[in-house]
Amino acid sequence: MALIRLQKMLSECGVASRRKSEELIAQGKVKVNGQKAQIGDKVDPYSDKVTVSGRKVTYTARPEFRYLMLNKPRGVLTTMQDDRGRKCVADLLRDVPERVYPVGRLDRDSEGLLLLTNDGEFANHVMHPKKAINKVYRVSVRPDVTDEQVSKLSSGVIIDGRKTAPAQVRVVSRDKQQGRASLEVVIHEGRNRQIRKMCAAVGLEVARLKRVAIGGVKMGGLKLGMYRDLSDIEIRKLSADPNPSKFEVE
Repeated sequence: MALIRLQKMLSECGVASRRKSEELIAQGKVKVNGQKAQIGDKVDPYSDKVTVSGRKVTYTARPEFRYLMLNKPRGVLTTMQDDRGRKCVADLLRDVPERVYPVGRLDRDSEGLLLLTNDGEFANHVMHPKKAINKVYRVSVRPDVTDEQVSKLSSGVIIDGRKTAPAQVRVVSRDKQQGRASLEVVIHEGRNRQIRKMCAAVGLEVARLKRVAIGGVKMGGLKLGMYRDLSDIEIRKLSADPNPSKFEVE
């Protein structure tokens, strides 16, 4: 077989997405024939011995791909293992035989729709910034939101020294007695704790954050802590190239 890039082999074997595989290589966790690998290395997936953190990776010509949607609860880490013994999404997928991994992240205090797969190409497509796939969130904030704050969030605010891309923000409901408001926020970036930082930048505190849709695929009535397989239609939706100039509001 012709040589292929190491990160491509790892993604096709379901170890991680290509970008995450590159991180594993850069961290020195990947070896080829006993030697520490470098980004850009090519391998023969059938004859070269590849290990990740000491575990051998076996290449198959076409792995059985799995595409899952999980309704992640608050307090659960978006990782498949945790050195400190904290609860992670792998604990909710113990009966899934395939070695899947999260597509993107939801921070520990957030909940809702999380995709998992062992298809590296699919994961890379969904996460790639150039694809600009929309993500829809329901956000409970305090105190009550003003029109000026909504306008600022929509046009973009500075977080971590860089302005966010335009978002679509609308007020779903207000509770003036409790001093809270519920927002629907649609973004297509995936920056670290982005919505929480956006809200903080305009003087709002996030009380609850829930992702309800990605790329037009809705979580619907999936119960908290449960998962299901994506339908063929949902997989095609997420695999298609979106139009980043348009927002899909659920």
